[in-house]
Amino acid sequence: ATMMRLLCVFASLSTLAAATSPYRQPWVVIPRGGSDYEGQLELVKSTVLDSSAQSIEGLRNQIVEQGKIVEGFGAAADTICNQALESFATSAPDAGDDAFAASAYDRKVEELEAAIDAPLQVLYLRQLALLREQALQAYKSAAKASGASEYEAMLQADNLFTSGAQDATREGSDWDYAAERSYLQQVMNSIAESGKKAMEVQMKSAQQQQTAMSFLQSQQQMIQQLQMQLYGQSSPWNVGVAYRIPDTNFNLQGSYQQGRANVQLSCVPDEYAPMLGPNGFTNGVGPGNLGLSLNLSV
Repeated sequence: ATMMRLLCVFASLSTLAAATSPYRQPWVVIPRGGSDYEGQLELVKSTVLDSSAQSIEGLRNQIVEQGKIVEGFGAAADTICNQALESFATSAPDAGDDAFAASAYDRKVEELEAAIDAPLQVLYLRQLALLREQALQAYKSAAKASGASEYEAMLQADNLFTSGAQDATREGSDWDYAAERSYLQQVMNSIAESGKKAMEVQMKSAQQQQTAMSFLQSQQQMIQQLQMQLYGQSSPWNVGVAYRIPDTNFNLQGSYQQGRANVQLSCVPDEYAPMLGPNGFTNGVGPGNLGLSLNLSV
């Protein structure tokens, strides 16, 4: 009994000394939301990102590598994000009532969504470029078709792009296709203006040609009227005759045109005479030394 009392007194004195000592080390309480909890969240986030990367790569292969417009791209992107957030929520440790842990959890959720949204938005912009090119080709084809106006072709192309862009936009995101739509409209307006200018140039050229033809016709009519005044009613017959006198260099030509006769005698050496013999083709009138032309104007 005496020994037990001594031990109790010694323990009491040791506890009192430790409590009053200036070198006493305070108790350190590590909150649940500390670095260990954040490390666990980061590990879960990395695992979810690796899993989502496979789905994103499949979309990238279709859009970037194949140049294909993915139908329902917005819904597919939304599904990838929702599945990643659900997987993170399921695998991440519970934050409980710890404010530090809750703040770290919310921060990791935001980082995860941003990390998945960024590559999907890049693919979204690429898909908008494909949709814009598709709408532009549709506009060009509709503009060339007969019976379609420029305004109707623009409306059809704009509606085609808008429907495709809405289908590719992820709900609840800040994705926007207004810039791409505005650029498409600018390109179509530029093409329409160029087409109008080309049409105006063609119309002016046609008008100038028509004016020149009208002027030439009026001049011809004036010449015919003057000829009728000077020579009377002209004949519709135009006749021309040419004859080379055998064994000579003389060529006799006669013509009758618009009521006037003309006779001409010329001396033209026959360059082929040595090849034809001393008398040419024949001694008289034949096809070799007689030319005849007849022109009848009605």
